[in-house]
Amino acid sequence: MKLSVASVSILALAGSANAWSNAIRHTGARTFAAAALQGVSTEMAGEEKTESFRLAFKEGDATISPWHDIPLKGEKGYNMVVEIPKMTKAKMEIATKEESNPIAQDIKKGNLRDYHGPIFWNYGCLPQTWEDPNEEHPELKVFGDDDPIDVVEIGSKTLGMGSVTEVKPLGVLAMIDDGELDWKVVAIAVDDPLAEEYNDIDDVPKAVQDGIREWFRWYKTPDDKPLNGFGFDEKFLDKAEAEKVIDETNEAWKKLKSGDAEAEKVIDETNEAWKKLKSGDTEAGKLWVN
Repeated sequence: MKLSVASVSILALAGSANAWSNAIRHTGARTFAAAALQGVSTEMAGEEKTESFRLAFKEGDATISPWHDIPLKGEKGYNMVVEIPKMTKAKMEIATKEESNPIAQDIKKGNLRDYHGPIFWNYGCLPQTWEDPNEEHPELKVFGDDDPIDVVEIGSKTLGMGSVTEVKPLGVLAMIDDGELDWKVVAIAVDDPLAEEYNDIDDVPKAVQDGIREWFRWYKTPDDKPLNGFGFDEKFLDKAEAEKVIDETNEAWKKLKSGDAEAEKVIDETNEAWKKLKSGDTEAGKLWVN
């Protein structure tokens, strides 16, 4: 199912420093507003702060994907799906490998993942984008991280988990995490008081730029992970480059959805090989069946 631009509205929920309390407004039906127009909402399943927690997106009675069904662009900017509200620690993310892609807490080595300190900005992703793990960047010589492109929203409000907020890109940082390209789009909500004066990366105070870069450089080191690196001499690229990167990841997503992406081909080939193995059509399969 694909939503029209009009189906998504701007929503920014303020609250405490708890990812769930400022992200989810309870009702008797345990359904929470994500976008007010045409019945788009979020619905919680499972228990907060456990592996069972899921925040699903709904349009009426139908479950939709925040990655595939929410449009990339809104009326005034790009639609950001908020995964982690500012000043919280729980590492929430769209579950790209699950059906309908609900928001869940990341798990590493069997444990729920939390940052070791709060993130100072709202964090999320742009729907209908994909950093292709089969596409090598021509200058950086690294491949995409297989996720939607990330957004760091630097506005004054706390945006609720699961909210869909229109933002304007200001710049982009090429983070290299474990040998993979992991773009970070710096953006601001179009309705934020600072949006009038922030129009490109040079408008963003250097202290904010440095803070974003250093937070992402160091945030994994408490787990004995190496420092993250950055391409392009660690500089933020400007708004025009950010929109170019967004367009490229949107094109990659279109290929993924159409089945043209190399990843899809690999999956299909693997499935076919498995079918042959099970049916005994290969020498190995005959031995396995027998």
